[in-house]
Amino acid sequence: MDHVIFESRETGFKALALISDGFDETVVGRMPDVSKGDTVEVTGEYTDHPRFGVQLKVTSYKIIPPADSQAMERYLASGAVTGVGEKLASRIVSKFGDDTFRIIEEEPERLAEIKGISKRKAMEIAVAMEEKKDLRDAMVTMQGLGISQTMAVRIYDNYGPGYANILRTNPYKLAEDIRGIGFKTADEIAFREGMDPASEDRCKAALMYVLSDASAEGHCYLPEEMLVKLTTELLGEEHADVPKSLKDMVHAGKLKKDKDRIYLPAFYYAEISCARMLAEKNIPMMKDLPGIDEKIDRDVKRIAEANGMQTDPLQISAVRECIKNGLFILTGGPGTGKTTTINMIIRYFLDQGLEIVLAAPTGRAAKRMTETTGYEAATIHRLLGVASIQDETGSSVIFQKNAEEPIEADVIIIDEMSMVDIMLFKALLSAVPVASRLILVGDASQLPSVGPGTVLSDICSCPSFPTVKLEKIFRQDETSNIVINAHKIDRGEHIELSSSIKDFIFLERDDSNVIKQTIGWMISDKLPAYVGCGPFDVQVLTPMKKGALGVYELNRFLQQVLNPASHEKSEYLYGDTLYREGDKVMQTKNDYQLEWTTDEALSSLAQSGSGVFNGDLGRIRRIDEASRNMTVLFDDGRIVKYSFSDLDELDLSYAMTIHKSQGSEYPAVIIPILDPSAPLVYRNLLYTGITRAKSCVVLLGSSGTICRMIDNRGSNERFSSFAERLLEACAH
Repeated sequence: MDHVIFESRETGFKALALISDGFDETVVGRMPDVSKGDTVEVTGEYTDHPRFGVQLKVTSYKIIPPADSQAMERYLASGAVTGVGEKLASRIVSKFGDDTFRIIEEEPERLAEIKGISKRKAMEIAVAMEEKKDLRDAMVTMQGLGISQTMAVRIYDNYGPGYANILRTNPYKLAEDIRGIGFKTADEIAFREGMDPASEDRCKAALMYVLSDASAEGHCYLPEEMLVKLTTELLGEEHADVPKSLKDMVHAGKLKKDKDRIYLPAFYYAEISCARMLAEKNIPMMKDLPGIDEKIDRDVKRIAEANGMQTDPLQISAVRECIKNGLFILTGGPGTGKTTTINMIIRYFLDQGLEIVLAAPTGRAAKRMTETTGYEAATIHRLLGVASIQDETGSSVIFQKNAEEPIEADVIIIDEMSMVDIMLFKALLSAVPVASRLILVGDASQLPSVGPGTVLSDICSCPSFPTVKLEKIFRQDETSNIVINAHKIDRGEHIELSSSIKDFIFLERDDSNVIKQTIGWMISDKLPAYVGCGPFDVQVLTPMKKGALGVYELNRFLQQVLNPASHEKSEYLYGDTLYREGDKVMQTKNDYQLEWTTDEALSSLAQSGSGVFNGDLGRIRRIDEASRNMTVLFDDGRIVKYSFSDLDELDLSYAMTIHKSQGSEYPAVIIPILDPSAPLVYRNLLYTGITRAKSCVVLLGSSGTICRMIDNRGSNERFSSFAERLLEACAH
């Protein structure tokens, strides 16, 4: 096989260029384990494709081990065997000729006779050849069970040759161990293996799946009755006794029960630990001496005047409470002076000679914090330092900073707290020293975190914690319609919708195709010049993932508008997503083991590390089909190489959901709102979307839907008992 013309990693479908009797043949069909350099025997029928011409459509195929030295060299040089490139392949085959494969399999030590190959390297080549053979056998087996090539590779990487026993005895274990495999996939495998649908293993796996799925929707637990109902519906007509299986899992410690609430253990203990640690932090940091408040107020006013900061009494009060307490919460909407207050806090503590660290949940939020304060801010993950990952719930992470090795700082300020979920908050609190001040800053009216819990709003609901909510709007200038309208929306007041408001534009449209075309025109021509930025700096935000105006469809459309196909740009199709060099992409999950470097050309000092996190944005720098990897340059300068098998961690990000945009700020945002589904028509979704814009908001769609969103105060209910646990912890 000469080269791959087209490939879908999800389905295993490929279009291959084969050399047959000196002629080129285009062969198409499902051939997941065929690689460049393979010798393939195919059976099929010729078809005349209206666009691509004559093709051989495969009905069956067989990979034949290379029989002559030329074929062997082509196979080894293809990159199919790790550690062997073109030059080394040529030297190996020149030495051993048609006997090359036998030597590698039976006498691998003889490879060391070749200059440049050590005995260790020789054994590594032999092992790589053997693994390739075993992997191919495994993939054929798993393909017959309907497992995609990508998943088959992950399964084999996780279990090795023992994969067959797992598939035969308990395929539901795959849902626990393998990222990307859920209960439904495991259930299909079990069905093909002839397992009893009424087995207890199936029932227990379904219970875990329903709870895990609920956590992905932001829940820390599910009511027992709801869990049993959802699990029963998932299992269908034949199933084991769900309440009994649930009871057994609680008894075995696999699940936790509190009243009628059923938790995955990690979330149960996280709520309890966070409540206890916050209560312990809620202590005075200085004696309440006569005149102390007046002295602090004088010092703060002096700092504000020296730095030209506009203040009001509530801001002064916030700084005073922050100084006096070990824990302090600062909240408020856009334009209310949170940044000014943070800057006063920083300067006060610096004057006292204290060590301060700043952090935020995402790279973009940390970058904004750095820009607005003038002091370096890190992501919370980087502040804590990722050490390793555990396989429980997909959320349990071991950090370098913890109770034994706490963060070295006197004052810790965390911004954008609305984005922090219960698991990350637990890790953070565990690393905060007893003697340090902890200051939590955020906007409780924003959407809750993508992960489980409603941490900030729960903390704000506890009367025991010193909290100041800033309400006065300071930015009453000519560009303040975004701020003014955000506060109106937050209060449930209807806003003026007009195309003539220069920084808050509304265009009434009732057709999704017209809206799409308008977005394309505005993002490529109108808005960049209007606000003074590049087309890639304008962000499209949408309430939905699916539908004509959902993330998937808008990304496909905007890719063609902003980064059209070109002979100079390599492409790769993964599943339903076509990636192209130059594309704007986003990391969609926390990957604590993904390695990154920085470019010496972009930074005076090259660095390296591990960990790329949900919401990180970048551009595709290079797609290398020969090495089967994609290089992404992230906005903060980190460079990451993704294996093609790991591309499920990346999404195109010309458009993103409003939820995913939290903590970010863009020169301009475009929000299509036509008729999203009922669960998405609520106030803080709209509020969060428009507050992502710095200079201009464009709303496209239905004024009626916008009004319904403003009127609907509620959002999807999240099952969390953190607020209740905070009250209990503070009462003791």
